[in-house]
Amino acid sequence: MRRYPGTGIGAILTNQPVGLLITPRSPTFFRRFPGVAVHLSSASPINRYVLLATEIATAMTHPFFAKHQETLERALHTIESRGYWSPFSEMPSPRVYGETAQADGEAAFKQYLNAAFPLEQQGSTGTAGQETSPFGFALGTTYPGFDIDTLLARVTKAHASWRAATPDAWVGVSLEILKRLNARSFEMANAVMHTTGQAFMMAFQAGGPHAQDRGLEAVAYAWDELRRIPGTAYWEKPQGKNPPLAMEKRFTIVPRGVALVLGCCTFPTWNGYPGLFASLATGNAVIVKPHPGAILPLAITVKIAREVLAEAGFDPDVVTLAATNPNDGAIVQQLAKRGEVRVIDFTGSTANGDWLETNARQAQVYTEKAGVNQIVIDSTDDLKGLARNVAFSLALYSGQMCTAPQNIYIPRDGIETPEGKVSFDDVVAAIAGGVQKLTSDPAKAVELIGAIQNEGVVARIDEARKAGKVVLDSQPLVHPAFADARVRTPLLLQLDVKDENVFTREWFGPIAFFIAVDSSAQAFDLAGRIARDHGALTLAAYTTTAEGEAAAVDAALTGGVALSLNLTGGVFVNQSAAFSDFHGTGANPAANASLADAAFVSNRFRVVQSRRHVPAKSAQDAPSAA
Repeated sequence: MRRYPGTGIGAILTNQPVGLLITPRSPTFFRRFPGVAVHLSSASPINRYVLLATEIATAMTHPFFAKHQETLERALHTIESRGYWSPFSEMPSPRVYGETAQADGEAAFKQYLNAAFPLEQQGSTGTAGQETSPFGFALGTTYPGFDIDTLLARVTKAHASWRAATPDAWVGVSLEILKRLNARSFEMANAVMHTTGQAFMMAFQAGGPHAQDRGLEAVAYAWDELRRIPGTAYWEKPQGKNPPLAMEKRFTIVPRGVALVLGCCTFPTWNGYPGLFASLATGNAVIVKPHPGAILPLAITVKIAREVLAEAGFDPDVVTLAATNPNDGAIVQQLAKRGEVRVIDFTGSTANGDWLETNARQAQVYTEKAGVNQIVIDSTDDLKGLARNVAFSLALYSGQMCTAPQNIYIPRDGIETPEGKVSFDDVVAAIAGGVQKLTSDPAKAVELIGAIQNEGVVARIDEARKAGKVVLDSQPLVHPAFADARVRTPLLLQLDVKDENVFTREWFGPIAFFIAVDSSAQAFDLAGRIARDHGALTLAAYTTTAEGEAAAVDAALTGGVALSLNLTGGVFVNQSAAFSDFHGTGANPAANASLADAAFVSNRFRVVQSRRHVPAKSAQDAPSAA
């Protein structure tokens, strides 16, 4: 039963507008909804009930839900068809975002530098913030600090009021937040660029529209699951010659509780938005805890979310920021284990993800962790296209993507091509040459490889040099616009299949291995086993035979990993398209969930029912005795 104060009505909602049972009890109802009275006055008696039900359903829909309903319907259609669609333009065009959008976004970003971030959260204590741009300067931005007890008390209170709202309000508010985030994509691009090290175009796309797509995708899955739950049901069981048993059942969606989003330092929005919006759209209050190295993008997100919540009449503490300084492990563990926290979304290291899965027992935990992404080269009908495609994948954002390839398996006796057999060394040289070509001009290279997010990645490059034979060494580059930027080209090494102790661990960053295998069959078996045992988010294969394709598919199924076949054009194994590609499978150790599918959202709420005896309809409809 949903009651609407001030209308003088009680309404029992089902999924269809005509399922409303309306009893107007006072003129207040018609004053609030004058359109209903107008329609009813012109309707025939037989149609008045249907008109009344439809009008009330429309009137009771949250304004933000109604505003974005067409976008939601398109998203629902696309997650079913899995085709291409996006409501958010990935091109930073003034025709889409406005003539002054780029300048306005840069100016907004600069206002955050060396200043207190303009976010008011009552109960804050102290400040946090020590971000340094990978392009060579300290941001100097500080954020409100927090006390765990005070934070959880405020968020728990806000959660109670948010839980009492309706699913269309949860979803409508989420959609409005995404729309306003999109309008500020240039501002977000600068924030993402200078916390992650992504070049501007990538920061705009991945940090803005593509991240917003992932958020919308999660909202669509949430609504798809929420709308399956009816408000009421009538249940009648025949009892032979005795009167039937009849009951009215009512179903209430109950959000799990406070959700915690633990952000990463390389893709704070792209990886953070699915969990944030999946929880928000299913009625959960959300604490956003960014990585200490990439707070600003999620702080902007939280600020916009709080503005929308307040405008919609909700407690802005439904979404809060929990900013921390580096070495915050103890604080995160304490927060994650609190009983009030019932949902956790995490992107980061295997060690931290495993700890959460093991110790945060009170929460539903969704993790994306480390993995070993692989390419098997069996044969190809386009070696030049293969080399260009793989080289681009290795160079993009200096390999600092959870989908970037690391292990490249090539038969030691070479591969078949239309030009004949090509040796192992020549295949390696073709790919390495492609990487060298992409990075030879620093002014062009930095727009592709960006900058290294943190010194840990630089140290890993130095460590990896000792792991195998160097094919192409990593070199520092001078950024033409940021002289102190931390820029490194990819490091490519050669290994043998016997060096499994080296290539079965993730070497996150611009590091890749060419691995000589005895046969393609061995490579496919190895790829499937490593994905299954060590985790992987992507697998690519190049083959010209039906047998090779079958082996690649079998490896993917064995390892529970997404497969890309024969990529030689403008699609790269690193890329994952919202509404179409399932990012992660939950079927290997790299992730226990997929971004996104029904399983990613459905366990963020539960359904509580009540039931009561009512008169049987069949008995009421039975003809009276003569």
